[in-house]
Amino acid sequence: YRAERFILAVGTEPYRPAHIPFDGDLILDADEILELKRLPRSLAVIGASVIGVEYATIFSALDVKVTVIEPGDGMLPFIDRELVDEFVHDLRDRGVTLRFQSKPKRVSRQGDDACLVELEDGRQIWSEMVLFAAGRKGAVDGLGLEMCGLAADERGRIRVDPVTFRTAAPHIHAVGDVIGFPSLASTSMEQGRIAACHAFDAPAHNAPEFFPYGIYAVPELSTIGMTEEQARAKAIPYECGVARFRETARGHIMGLETGFMKMIFSLETRRLLGVHIVGEGATELIHIGQAVLNLGGTLDYFVENTFNYPTLAEAYKIAALDAYNRMPARQPTAEIFDALRKIAG
Repeated sequence: YRAERFILAVGTEPYRPAHIPFDGDLILDADEILELKRLPRSLAVIGASVIGVEYATIFSALDVKVTVIEPGDGMLPFIDRELVDEFVHDLRDRGVTLRFQSKPKRVSRQGDDACLVELEDGRQIWSEMVLFAAGRKGAVDGLGLEMCGLAADERGRIRVDPVTFRTAAPHIHAVGDVIGFPSLASTSMEQGRIAACHAFDAPAHNAPEFFPYGIYAVPELSTIGMTEEQARAKAIPYECGVARFRETARGHIMGLETGFMKMIFSLETRRLLGVHIVGEGATELIHIGQAVLNLGGTLDYFVENTFNYPTLAEAYKIAALDAYNRMPARQPTAEIFDALRKIAG
C-alpha cells in the first residue's frame, strides 16, 4: 500500500521478559489468559498495574484464590491514595493476598497442576497458575520504523507531538496505546480523530485537559482531575468532601457496604479540582464530575442543584456538602456591604 499520510494505531502486546518461562498453559501473559478452558483453583498475579489488578479482582470474584505480587510498595500510583487505601482494604476483605515490595526471582512449573514463584527475599508462593501482568509494550516489531527515521523506546512506545500526534516523520502520526499513557480506549479514539484532522490539514480541537480514567476491577475505580497529593504538591489551598455509598438511599436499597466518592475543591475559587470514586458504577458516575470540571464549575453547583432520588449520583451533593461544612465562611463582598448600607440608610 502507498499513501501520503499514515496513522499508526497498532496498539500493544504483553511484555514478556526472557526470565519468565511462558508456556501458554499454566504460566500465562495477559492475552493468553483470555483463552482459558477452565478456572484454576489458585492464581498468582505478578504486577499490580491496571491490567494485573483487573484480572486479580475478576478471578477473585469467581472464587479463585488470588495472590498479587508487586515489586513496588503499593498499587496504582497515579490514583488518589485514599481511594487506593479503600480499594486495598476491600481486596483483603475479599480474601486477596497482596505481597508488596516483593520481587520475583524465579518462576517455574511444578508438574501438571502447580507453579512456584520464588521471591528475592526467600519466600515462596505456590499456585496452580501464574499470570504475568507487569506491563505491555508497543506492537512495533516488524513495522520497519527505522526505514522511516523513527525509533521506539525499550517498551515499544513512539514519541509524538502531544497536540498533533505527529511523529518525527512529518507524514506519520501515531495514536493510542503505542504512544504510552494514558492507554485508554476512550482517549485512543479521540487521539485518532484529532490525528486524522491534522493529517488532512483540517480544523482540529485540542485533546481535553481532563478526561476520566476508568479501572474495571471489582469494585470499579474512576478518577478525573487532581488527586489530593497533586493539589498538595502544587501548594493549592483545597478542601475535600467525601460521601460513602452506604449513606445514600440507593446504597441502602442495593445493600452497599463499601464504596465512596471524594471531591476536591479550591479554597480560593471553590472550583472543582478533582473527583475520585471507588465502588459500584464508578465508571458511569464519573461523567457528572467530568462535565462540571471541564466547564469550570464550582462547589455551589452541587450544593444548589437537585439530584434524582434515590440514586448513587446523590453522592455528589453529599460530598459537596461535606466539603462546604469544612470550608471557612465566605467573607462578605463589597457589593454586599453596599447593599446593606443602602437598606440601612
